[in-house]
Amino acid sequence: MTERSPGEQHPVLVTLAPILEKTGGRLVPPNNATADDIPVVWEGETLACVRFGAPEPDTHGGLEKLLDEVAAELGGPLTGLPRADKQRAVRLLEERGAFTFRKSAETVAAALGVTRFTVYNYLNRERA
Repeated sequence: MTERSPGEQHPVLVTLAPILEKTGGRLVPPNNATADDIPVVWEGETLACVRFGAPEPDTHGGLEKLLDEVAAELGGPLTGLPRADKQRAVRLLEERGAFTFRKSAETVAAALGVTRFTVYNYLNRERA
């Protein structure tokens, strides 16, 4: 096997990077692998593992962006909205996929200044 300098990635992993970017996969170190990860083995050595599925929790990216968009659409900070507008905000967030994020109910509740139980009530009201 050819020695690489520290920080230099194996050519197989470099080759996989654009494919994983397009397919939503990512490389994880072998010692962080789970049973669902796919080992990348080269000449008997596990270089890394490929992980597909849910991305890392992203409460400050996608969910925060959705909260900001809904706040702008409804005209101001979500905590200051009347109850009917908070219900509308929950409906808009659900339509936009906000509740697919991990711990989203807690994050939305904090943004609205209500309890998680209230968010679930709003969601159940919309679904009924």
